[in-house]
Amino acid sequence: MDVSNEEALRGGALAILPTDTVYGIGCAAADRGACARLYACKSRPADQPTALVLGSVGGLLGALPELDDPAAARYRRALPGAVTLVVPNPARRFAHLCGATPERIGVRVPVLVPEVAALADAVGGVALTSANLRGERPPGRLADVPDELRRLCTVEIDGGELAGMPSSVIDVTGAEPVVLRRGPDADSLVALLR
Repeated sequence: MDVSNEEALRGGALAILPTDTVYGIGCAAADRGACARLYACKSRPADQPTALVLGSVGGLLGALPELDDPAAARYRRALPGAVTLVVPNPARRFAHLCGATPERIGVRVPVLVPEVAALADAVGGVALTSANLRGERPPGRLADVPDELRRLCTVEIDGGELAGMPSSVIDVTGAEPVVLRRGPDADSLVALLR
């Protein structure tokens, strides 16, 4: 891992990072000021949730220790992968990423290149959203990220060409999983989460 990238994120920098689906723009999730800049550069409404992304299931359990119990074992069956899970957040951790519902949080553990996985875990998770302008297609290549966003970022990591299709979003806060956004393998993921 590039220590200077970790230092930059810890210092409040924004970053362009590859996931297993699309390129995202993000920052250290615990840094409220950086998260506010992230929302501003994307013209993202404050009540719209943003996913907490970790580089490993262990990193996720470190950030949200409530997920390390038998009841949450079903969530972890789908990770890592191209899915954002909306999970219970009883401790209201990272409430500034949860929009109007701090009792729930979207989490991702994508299949990441090792440098990005290590970076995400080292900073305790990144708040990450697709690196596109509002209403435009999420980028599958670093070169497709709009210059307006790239200029705002201190860190850029090129992960090559990605699928270009956002992750599935599945709410697992109820008795049955509910697909909120259909992405790769949504039906298989729902079966895993039952």
